[in-house]
Amino acid sequence: MNLLHLAHWPPGLSTQLTLPETHLFHNAEVSATRYPHKPFIVFHGAVLTFAQFRLQAEQLAGYLQRVCGVQRGDRVLLCLQNSPQWAVAFYAIVRANAVVVPVNPMNRTDELRHCLTDSGATVAVTAQNLLPEFEPLRSDGLNHLVVATYSDALPPEPEPPAPEFVTAPGQPLHGPGLHAWTDALAAGHVPGPITTGPDDLCAMPYTSGTTGQPKGCMHTHRTSMSTLVGGVNWFCRTPDTVYLSVLPYFHVTGLVGGLHGPLYLGATTVLLSRWDREAAAVCIARHRVNVWQAISTMVIDFMANPRLSGHDLSSLDAVRGGGAAMPAAVHAQLKALTGVDYIEGYGMTETMAATHINPPHRPKRQCLGIPVFDVDARIVDPATLAELPQGETGEIVMHGPQVMRGYWRQPAATEQAFLTLDGKRFLRTGDLGHIDDEGYFFMTDRLKRMINASGYKVWPAEVEGLLHHHPAIQEACVIGIKDPHRGETVKAMVVLRADAVGHTQPEDIVAWAHEHMAPYKAPRVVELVAALPKSASGKVMWRSLQEQEAQRHASPQTPPQDHHPDSLPDNPTP
Repeated sequence: MNLLHLAHWPPGLSTQLTLPETHLFHNAEVSATRYPHKPFIVFHGAVLTFAQFRLQAEQLAGYLQRVCGVQRGDRVLLCLQNSPQWAVAFYAIVRANAVVVPVNPMNRTDELRHCLTDSGATVAVTAQNLLPEFEPLRSDGLNHLVVATYSDALPPEPEPPAPEFVTAPGQPLHGPGLHAWTDALAAGHVPGPITTGPDDLCAMPYTSGTTGQPKGCMHTHRTSMSTLVGGVNWFCRTPDTVYLSVLPYFHVTGLVGGLHGPLYLGATTVLLSRWDREAAAVCIARHRVNVWQAISTMVIDFMANPRLSGHDLSSLDAVRGGGAAMPAAVHAQLKALTGVDYIEGYGMTETMAATHINPPHRPKRQCLGIPVFDVDARIVDPATLAELPQGETGEIVMHGPQVMRGYWRQPAATEQAFLTLDGKRFLRTGDLGHIDDEGYFFMTDRLKRMINASGYKVWPAEVEGLLHHHPAIQEACVIGIKDPHRGETVKAMVVLRADAVGHTQPEDIVAWAHEHMAPYKAPRVVELVAALPKSASGKVMWRSLQEQEAQRHASPQTPPQDHHPDSLPDNPTP
């Protein structure tokens, strides 16, 4: 293990961190007892106190148990935009001794179906505007659907103004198994005792792999506690900290940094349901926000706001994130405007967020940071798995308390994801990197076939599988192409069926993809080709197509055009 980074460890912090041996809901109980009347969530001006949060989570937990039949260890889908209801639902599910399956609200029915059937969930919590995507799943074992209306959490005059989908009034529900959120809370059911503990599952976010099928990452209360407690200690936060939460809660970074951490601390979090650079600036100024966690594309957009100089950002003392390297020019602009550095970190769904973070007092730009508390991170040869010396490039592997227990019902995939070094179990990240002479980790390349679009991981095999549902497509190969704003974007090389040639255009496929998959996954560029290159074994040679695209991008010729008729917003939060 390389120990060079210890020379630059944050001052005053131990390199080890003793974790609470408690259930996540204990954090809600403690903060509600300590600070009952203190604002926990501020949502467009509406305030939810810690005591109110705990009460609502317990009421919903009781309803899930008594009415929806949720039992210990059951998986429950949670599919909402960032909202007070999302936060309440997460803690209600774990209070009911169940396991949260957080799902991207941009997902379409086919994507939701996989998470539902693979996890074995029979209950879901969602929003009324997402009902059309869930209705077809009623025949796939979805027995109960608790439906929230975002506007129920708004004040009479939202400030900053809320998006239309948030202000939409509630609509009556019709049909068996549909439960209105407000009715569930009003029922006043009291949940049974907590029977799960630190080593029981509490969350199972799905991540995709090169096989194309998303896999559930099994996280316990202990692995979740590791990153939330570690984060607030790394940045020396207190109950008086005010967070701006704009990263999506369904993703582990937003979940840990924007919900779990503030709740544990007893701090206030200001919540936006959708990324809006003007709304973010208004919130920072109005609520004197100290911590803003954001991916680089958000910061780029934020800095491009022509009205930014009219907002008081002086309360900010930390801007942190990851997902993609921050351009040096934008980092410099942020530093000049606010006086703070963008603190980059690195983590995975498999590690419930960060395993590496830059020391706040000594960050490096476009750097993953150093291993945090109790993390043993190394560089190994991806072929031989032998540990490599400092300075050489290889695969990043890590051992630590935040590493998942494995993939849900995927023993073979779990075995492939881990290796043993010095008697310890290390997670293989599939990312190539190196360690500099001070122990800082840097990303070099990706070993896995993955596209990083605005910080979102897009797995080509999954997109290809969805594209093959198009009646005109015979074959498809998905690759990543450079994008000046998103970093990378998705391109599909498509072979049409014989009877579709001349009748199906690239823009038709782009529009179809946007209707059938999450916007960040949907190809923005489609190129029709006569055939795809294949190896002697019949496998599509995606790597050669990727290399050809890179050469084309490097040449001075005009790049391919975006075929989507309405260019999608580069919002990581829909």
